[in-house]
Amino acid sequence: MKINIDGKTSDFKAVWYEEPVIKMIDQRILPESFKIVDIRNTKELYDAIKDMTVRGAPSIGAAAAYGVAQARALGKDIEEAGKLIKSARPTAYDLFFAVDFVLQHKEEASRYAEKYVDSIVERSRLIGVNGNELIGNSKKILTHCNAGALASVDYGTALSPIRKAKESGKNPFVWVDETRPRLQGARLTAWELVQEGIEHKVIADNAAGFLMYRGQVDLAIVGADRITKNGDFANKIGTYEKAVLAKENGVSFYVAAPLSTFDFSIENGRDIPIEVRSEEEVKDIKGMAISPRESHAYNPAFDVTPNRYVTAYITEYGVYKSSELQKLKGKGKESIIEQIGNI
Repeated sequence: MKINIDGKTSDFKAVWYEEPVIKMIDQRILPESFKIVDIRNTKELYDAIKDMTVRGAPSIGAAAAYGVAQARALGKDIEEAGKLIKSARPTAYDLFFAVDFVLQHKEEASRYAEKYVDSIVERSRLIGVNGNELIGNSKKILTHCNAGALASVDYGTALSPIRKAKESGKNPFVWVDETRPRLQGARLTAWELVQEGIEHKVIADNAAGFLMYRGQVDLAIVGADRITKNGDFANKIGTYEKAVLAKENGVSFYVAAPLSTFDFSIENGRDIPIEVRSEEEVKDIKGMAISPRESHAYNPAFDVTPNRYVTAYITEYGVYKSSELQKLKGKGKESIIEQIGNI
């Protein structure tokens, strides 16, 4: 991704590996500050995933792959390292997929971790190519949370088609949901769009329905943390509301994700584990209380959107309706692993 620092533009990935140190952009402090964090052991990686120093399903998967490789390089028990890394967050399927993949190649953990991450970057690029076909000239696109390069090492999932549309001269405009409670839209998606020179405006989460009603949203593209066999999917809390509103207002609603986000072992969304995070994320913003200390808060990090609200899924293999997902299953987890192995 392009990042402008002190007037100089450089290319960065959200997470990378300089054995035995995992390096990542600290996503907690953007956009005010830009900082690279060094992760030197499994416990530090667990904390970085847990506290969302690194976030977004594909980037979490990349960090997890590097975590197994790091444990191997440090002479640690990589099976135990994998268990700890998996326990950091329960919803994003890429985390589990990445750990299992590198453990299958533990004798060459570092090489295969890099293969895995290279594959994620290429899959994100292809999502952009395929999704760009759905975007016409000067279209207004709604996003929710951050599914950009920060969330997927490079390019992005939901933002990848928008980046490609910009490159193609289509002049896309993006409505950026702020995405409470951690404001990943207002902080991270808007920051990425500034870096790329893509026109956008940040909106309060509550404003999306009004904009749809007024005909000011042409399509919505969101990412996903886990997609089930029937196409139900988990994404940042608030996604379900946007999908229902899109259906009501005749707005196409797309989900962009690589095949590693699909969990075909789960039949439907009712079985997706949903992470519940600290109530302080809802009650405070950057340490400033916004509700009475005596009040309690409930903070599910994700919600589940049924497949009937999804127009189609944008993947590295093409664009599929929920009724067509069996074609993706046919490509299979083994196919992904084989393709990664051949990189």
